[in-house]
Amino acid sequence: MTPPRHDVAVRVDSPTEARNPRTGDIDRLSTLEVLRLINTEDHLVPDAVAAVLPELARAADLAVVALRAGGRVHYVGAGTSGRLATLDAAELVPTFNSPPDWFVAHHAGGREALVHAVEDVEDQATSGAAEIRQHAAPGDVVLGVTASGRTPFVLAALAEARLLGASTVLVSNNPSAPAPVDVDVLIAVDTGPEAIAGSTRMKAGSSQKLVLTSFSTAVMVRLGRTYSNLMVSMRATNAKLRGRTVRILREATGLPEHECTTALTDAGGDLKVALVHLLSGAPAALAAEALEITQGHVRQALSRLSPGATG
Repeated sequence: MTPPRHDVAVRVDSPTEARNPRTGDIDRLSTLEVLRLINTEDHLVPDAVAAVLPELARAADLAVVALRAGGRVHYVGAGTSGRLATLDAAELVPTFNSPPDWFVAHHAGGREALVHAVEDVEDQATSGAAEIRQHAAPGDVVLGVTASGRTPFVLAALAEARLLGASTVLVSNNPSAPAPVDVDVLIAVDTGPEAIAGSTRMKAGSSQKLVLTSFSTAVMVRLGRTYSNLMVSMRATNAKLRGRTVRILREATGLPEHECTTALTDAGGDLKVALVHLLSGAPAALAAEALEITQGHVRQALSRLSPGATG
């Protein structure tokens, strides 16, 4: 890795770097008043995300196509953006039982930089390009996250992904700047100046969390990892989650707990198999077969077993 430079400075022209005219006296306020002012700024974030939902939908559709074809989704980020991306990718396996290689996070500086600030790693363009060159493939989706829209590690990764034939998405909080690299989808979330100038862990980070969580959840829903609004693909890895599987079955079927527990046992603990068995009346073996054919999509499996009765 190239050693850090202390003689190079870059002027970042982004709304997130500007002074916020509404918070100029924040250091004169009481603790409660400081918190109320921050909260007022935070209320702007959901509307900013709402404004980019069409672009976010395009990105999610690209990911659905890629995953159905055997590809992967790669998150690329540095600092707060990279940590949020890593968190989102990590939570998809237990929440939706997604294959662990469906979503892959690439954080500038690697694991060490997840818990400690590592100097200059976000400026290492060659590292970003190398990361994607090593791990991505044609047909994948590479989604870069950067509040300023200019992080070299992220932009180089996107440029390399483009050369490889992967689809590219850039999430930034700098709507006034044109996309610095050619991407398929640009998601520019206008969260404006931070309560503390340049502290993009605040509104920009909140918007990125909303964007990433909404993006990945929409992808999981489209891929049949839920039934209605229930997490029927979740992995029951502890007592709380095992209890949740029974509750999900009760909520989805309206049947008493003992029937749901029995069905879950007959299905070998597979929540989806138990659910399709209970809703269709088909034996657990046939329910499992229908789910295999439909790649785990409950409504499609039900349609095969009981046409017209998908709930």
